[in-house]
Amino acid sequence: MAMRRSVATLIRNFRNVVPRSDLFLHSHATSFGFKEVREEEKSKLVGNVFSSVASSYDIMNDLMSGGLHRLWKHRLVSKLHPFPGMKHLDVAGGTGDVAFRILESIKSVRYRDVQGVLDGFGETQIYVCDINPNMLSVGKNRAIEKGLGDEQSLVWIEGDAEALSFNDLSMDGYTIAFGIRNVTHMEKALAEAYRVLKRGGRFLCLELSHVEAPLFKQIYDYYSFAVIPAMGELVAGDRESYQYLVESIRRFPNQETFAQMMADTGFEKVEYENLVGGVVAIHSGVKL
Repeated sequence: MAMRRSVATLIRNFRNVVPRSDLFLHSHATSFGFKEVREEEKSKLVGNVFSSVASSYDIMNDLMSGGLHRLWKHRLVSKLHPFPGMKHLDVAGGTGDVAFRILESIKSVRYRDVQGVLDGFGETQIYVCDINPNMLSVGKNRAIEKGLGDEQSLVWIEGDAEALSFNDLSMDGYTIAFGIRNVTHMEKALAEAYRVLKRGGRFLCLELSHVEAPLFKQIYDYYSFAVIPAMGELVAGDRESYQYLVESIRRFPNQETFAQMMADTGFEKVEYENLVGGVVAIHSGVKL
């Protein structure tokens, strides 16, 4: 009971906002964590967060998840089923973590297959799209460190998930990992994903989601609100950005709601897989 009260107090102390039911009464209001801000302000605020945490983003992911984010991303890529010659778009993937895994998976296919079998495939292109130039800069530097600085298959693009610069029906796959909850209009981001995918193209979203088991939820909430911001302050020198990241998870739609949003966009075969009891979910859908 004491832990339940302490968790509830932590969350309540951070909810310095209008009641959630009132949030959407103003057509130009949206959420930035637990705060209400004008729509035109959110992208700038989110941009400030990721500019601040870019240099420590990957090490903080390791610390916050105990390294599990690597397994989650591996699972995401395995569900994508990458293939040689594919045109793939990874959105909000500035540090390259997902893109590198996709490229590695494709290269492993090439090495396994018999010479000549893949001659009919075109050139593989993996587009890494991120709205934040600081995150892209980290990704490009990581590519150089991995010996991929001259890799022609990797294309780095500064762009907005809600207004992609790619043509209709141009991509075989679309992934977004830990990014869609930060956009201002998720419906627009989903619509853009649907637009750029070819018929038969796959949409995959890896996102921190909602835990339902009561005891586990109490432990997870305590860890989120008491430990992660303190860790952000210690490692990245930025408590506020990690406070926002924790709050943004709680504002993200639950698994069933987000699956319905995907279906409403037009995706078929919509499903999700919970990992670690719902701490993370992988949503998938196909454009038919």
